[in-house]
Amino acid sequence: MAVSLTKGQKLSLSKSGGGELTRVFMGLGWDAVAKGLFRKKAVDIDLDASVLLFDGGGKLLDEVWFQQLRSKDGSVTHSGDNLTGEGDGDDEVVHLDLPAVPAAVQTLVFTVSSFTGQNFGQVQNAVCRLVDAAGAQQVELARYELSEAGPHTALVMAKLTREGSGWAMTAIGAPAQGRHIRDLRDAVAAHL
Repeated sequence: MAVSLTKGQKLSLSKSGGGELTRVFMGLGWDAVAKGLFRKKAVDIDLDASVLLFDGGGKLLDEVWFQQLRSKDGSVTHSGDNLTGEGDGDDEVVHLDLPAVPAAVQTLVFTVSSFTGQNFGQVQNAVCRLVDAAGAQQVELARYELSEAGPHTALVMAKLTREGSGWAMTAIGAPAQGRHIRDLRDAVAAHL
């Protein structure tokens, strides 16, 4: 059963039957706010999921986003860019092979940004979810509703941190400004 996280909440991650997680993904889904007389969508919104990988001292080691779909070591991969948010379910997905994440990587920070510049007042049903993808049946572990509408064009969503031999997820939900990951480095640094 998935845990619905609130801003600032931390969750230690493990398999439902016990044991360590191996393969997970962070899914991001969203819809554009319907507008107009017949509640038709006014414009496509291109949100981008990204992840930054940091060492224990806060040094950026790698990043994965729509222009770099794979980490240098191959432990983190991005599903590719969804330009509209159309359809049900996850619009963009970042896959993680946790045992393959280099030991030097202590924190992975997930962000979402509006490449086309629309603010989060024009986005609805935005959610990020962490899913155990190791078995034949995918199991949602945690979900964080990105319900904070406003003039910001990006969010620092959540982070995964090493805890002993396992990982923990913390919901962040901090508004930021930026169109892509390189605009968000300072905002992310505040949450390491």
